[in-house]
Amino acid sequence: MANDQSIVVWAKQGCSYCNEVKTYLEGKGLAYQTIDVTENDDRRDILEAKYGVRHVPVVEIGQGNVYEAVTEVGIEHLEKALAKS
Repeated sequence: MANDQSIVVWAKQGCSYCNEVKTYLEGKGLAYQTIDVTENDDRRDILEAKYGVRHVPVVEIGQGNVYEAVTEVGIEHLEKALAKS
């Protein structure tokens, strides 16, 4: 992954899939920012507008204004997206 790219994890408290994603990224030494949607339905509205989903985790990978979103649950989807970036 290029150094100028960033990773954003949309997550909620108590979400085991969200924690799995964060643990995976930390294990790979990849920095990420978390956007917590717990008690923030307006943030879920953003996810729905951008990607047509209201669930988490959603992982955005990219730079500037160009991001690819991983909306499928499962580390294998995240691994594929990271391999492309």
